[in-house]
Amino acid sequence: MRNIKLILSYDGTDFHGWQMQPGLRTVQETLENALAELTHERIRVNASGRTDTGVHAIGQVVNFRSETKLPADVLMRAINAHLPDDVVVRAAADMPDTFDANRDAKRKLYRYIIHDGPVPDLFMRRYCHHTRYRLDAAAMARAAACLRGQHDFRSFETEWPNRASSVRTITQLTIHRRDDWLWLDVEADGFLYNMVRAIVGTLINVGRSYWPETRVAEVLEARDRTQAGPTAPARGLFLMRVSYED
Repeated sequence: MRNIKLILSYDGTDFHGWQMQPGLRTVQETLENALAELTHERIRVNASGRTDTGVHAIGQVVNFRSETKLPADVLMRAINAHLPDDVVVRAAADMPDTFDANRDAKRKLYRYIIHDGPVPDLFMRRYCHHTRYRLDAAAMARAAACLRGQHDFRSFETEWPNRASSVRTITQLTIHRRDDWLWLDVEADGFLYNMVRAIVGTLINVGRSYWPETRVAEVLEARDRTQAGPTAPARGLFLMRVSYED
């Protein structure tokens, strides 16, 4: 039996997240139904992680086991022929039997997109968070510096305790601006529930001068979700890539 890896992109707007839920449209169920139609097998896919309702993906990684004889490149095209327009397989490859898309993941990179122009962008409204405040990207970047490295991110976790430990290591956290657009890239060895969106909500409070830059370090130290900013909307969040090598 083959162990097959897929890299997926999807528009999360009309999905109730990744994980299968009875009576709700999810990415997992949509993909598994497409695989069942193609292979006539009962297949369960294993993802690098679960994205929430409304969250998008550029580089979600999954693996599954199948008896199909189709070469990987043909399989990719065949799966896409059975998928709706808001999901696409970008790559397929045979992997060693031991490969596990979830357990073997070393790091994940998320991007959050913000638009702070005077008028909302009609055609990007499903893929960004619009704020009426002009944000100071430089202040946000300075405030975010304290989040790099290994810390207890309990202040940025919804419904704590959601995992066995809230300690994570952020290896990259950068903020960029071009015209009326900002994007925040954050890469870590793992993420807590709503962690990126809570970080973004906190930094927006700094960017609009509602909070001083030093507040972010105080929030981190407090280990209390009520001290952080609001959870930014899901529509601005993208899972960009999953890394499997140190």
